[in-house]
Amino acid sequence: MSRLIYLNDDYLPLEQAHVSVLDRGFLFGDGVYEVIPAYGGMPFRLKEHLQRLENSLSAIRMEPPLDRHQWLAIFTRLLDQLGDADQQLYLQVTRGAYDKRLHAMPEQVTPTVLVMSNPLSQRDPELVQRGLSVITLEDIRWQRCDIKAITLLANILSQQQAREQGAEEAILVRDGLATEGTASNLFMVKEGLIITPPKSNHLLPGITRDLVLELAMEAGLPCAEATIRVEELEQADEIWITSSTKEVMPVTRLDDRPVANGRPGPMWEKMDALYAACKKRLRQRNQASEQCYE
Repeated sequence: MSRLIYLNDDYLPLEQAHVSVLDRGFLFGDGVYEVIPAYGGMPFRLKEHLQRLENSLSAIRMEPPLDRHQWLAIFTRLLDQLGDADQQLYLQVTRGAYDKRLHAMPEQVTPTVLVMSNPLSQRDPELVQRGLSVITLEDIRWQRCDIKAITLLANILSQQQAREQGAEEAILVRDGLATEGTASNLFMVKEGLIITPPKSNHLLPGITRDLVLELAMEAGLPCAEATIRVEELEQADEIWITSSTKEVMPVTRLDDRPVANGRPGPMWEKMDALYAACKKRLRQRNQASEQCYE
């Protein structure tokens, strides 16, 4: 039996779900989205993900279509279909369908709300052990990368170029500064200091990024938010990328050259262990620290 998804107040099989061709998400990419991992049936960092969703909606001049209790009720029903399995929730809100194609934002329109849950792919152990290969590319995106918008064509083109060059990800560069990946945040380690670019409208405020900083501070690992010039990245002792689905991944090749000794570094090993411990606490549903699951 097909699993159910949520679409506009209905729970129905995916193959029965349909959206109008006049939906502004389809016509203009006029919408935002979130991806939330769930471990042991519990959404990870739910409060932070919903806050980012609300921030994105506000930035595109939309009100939240549901309150947090309504979102949680939907997530719980969808996650229950696979029990305690690790999953990822995908939720998308568009401005909805209007009766004609119109650039101007219509005053009266009902948002389209989609939520679905799928098994969360586990990291490839061989890839984790080997580390990722990444390339640097000029950032061709717009000026509001802090909005988690569904308009991802520039990201897709950059990621495809990375794949065609034998890499797993591209680090985007704007005015000589490395900002983030096409679908990830960026960290580097230099002389024992963990560094990630500060939040701005040129990068997405990553939920995993923030957690990594929190875990580092709790563990007494030196960390800072600071700009990273491409030249500095090339001299890094370690490079990581982070996201809700990638978690914390080591980068061992940059522009087809090894990062340091070409192997995942000791600081990444510490952070990966801290992240795994946080997930374990959530799965066990014990009295984990608040930032792990609220």
